[in-house]
Amino acid sequence: MGLYIYDDNFLLRKIIRCIVYFIALISFAWFIVYGFMGQTIINGQSMSPMINAENVCLVDRLKYDIGNPSRFDVVIFERADTGKENVKRVIGLPGETVRINDGQVYINGEKLDSPYTDSIPLSGIAENDVELADDEYFVLGDNSDSSEDSRFSNIGNVKRSSIKGKLWLKIMPMSEISLIR
Repeated sequence: MGLYIYDDNFLLRKIIRCIVYFIALISFAWFIVYGFMGQTIINGQSMSPMINAENVCLVDRLKYDIGNPSRFDVVIFERADTGKENVKRVIGLPGETVRINDGQVYINGEKLDSPYTDSIPLSGIAENDVELADDEYFVLGDNSDSSEDSRFSNIGNVKRSSIKGKLWLKIMPMSEISLIR
């Protein structure tokens, strides 16, 4: 009879241990996501088709505390004119010259071969050379027909201090969970 009591206690302890591990794992994940990362809800279609309106994405806010944005990173930044957050793709890096001519992006006079910058219908201020300072980035939306980005003077070049993080994972809707490239 003592053997069966021991087995019942063993099973109960095993179940409690699994519950504690599960709670600890969820707590750790919550701490990582909300301590070092964040989430944002996308407004508008400027990054379509990769990211659409109402998609929820995770933002790595720690990445740029120890490094700088790279070309083609999808970043979240605070607009200087409105203070609202926008999501766009980094095209031009500090110290470079950007120009959009005949629907193509040129960096320092060289055509940029990228699926993100094919046939841009409106050059905006990038019709002429746009020189980036040592702390500025040129950003474009993937859906350039529907994007207010660095081509327009109200956004212009984005200061490094305005960039809040890198989008890295689309989490909602759940049917579209994917890494953001």
